[in-house]
Amino acid sequence: MPSLETFLSTPWLLYTTVTIVSLCIGSFLNVVILRLPKMMHQDWRCQCEEFLDVPDEQRKNETLVTLSKPASTCPSCGHKIRAWENIPVISWLILGGKCSSCKTRISPRYPLIEAFTAAASVITVCLLGPTEAALWALLLIWALVALTVIDFDTQLLPDSITLPLMWLGLVLNYFGVITDFDSAFWGAVAGYLSLWSVYWLFKLLTGKEGMGHGDFKLLAALGAWLGWQVLPAVILLSSLVGAVVGISLMVFRKHGREVPIPFGPYLAVAGVICLWFGGEIITAWYGFLGV
Repeated sequence: MPSLETFLSTPWLLYTTVTIVSLCIGSFLNVVILRLPKMMHQDWRCQCEEFLDVPDEQRKNETLVTLSKPASTCPSCGHKIRAWENIPVISWLILGGKCSSCKTRISPRYPLIEAFTAAASVITVCLLGPTEAALWALLLIWALVALTVIDFDTQLLPDSITLPLMWLGLVLNYFGVITDFDSAFWGAVAGYLSLWSVYWLFKLLTGKEGMGHGDFKLLAALGAWLGWQVLPAVILLSSLVGAVVGISLMVFRKHGREVPIPFGPYLAVAGVICLWFGGEIITAWYGFLGV
């Protein structure tokens, strides 16, 4: 079995492996994106029923959803998805984007998420270089893909992803994998407190909640992975992209001002940009400040 050094120093093996593994991870992320919000809602309902002491006979009975159960099926006809029908991207192409049983159209979102996950993973390894740090950074990329789509769909940023992501960033940087531990620690602190402060200032001035608590935790996770130095760039980039998208939605799609727009995807995109080009961004930032 080749050592890690041999694996990293063999480009064709490295990039082939990253591509195949990332495609499989993208397929798993489709499951996470679909099922994790359902699992959260089931858990919240059960907690509410227990808190309100609802009798057992009045509680809602439904199939318990986990990441592994029930087995994946066609939502239209209930056809159980077979192994060969679940090969990332390839199965969708072979099936012509339709269920093999009832011929109902399968959303192209599934292969797109798989392909994007693979592409972002390969780009990460290319830009960070064939290093152990690049392989660890893939975990950040995969988590951000899941968080982005979940937030778009449900305006939720699950604690079950953001909090482990933050702690993993701190643990890895304790050993200096991506940045030094002091930068990671204060990145997590500053990331959380910066948006927490904006949240409470906005609420005190308007009486409304301007963002969800998940945004604080996601920025804290990005700070733990990348260090406090990139946080100004993350906030600036995410705010700029969010403003452009929000204005575009209001102008071209008549998106009402009162309709909330998820901020997590823009934080995630800004975080990926800073992961890829963090050194250049910090250098340009210091140059702008004349430091």
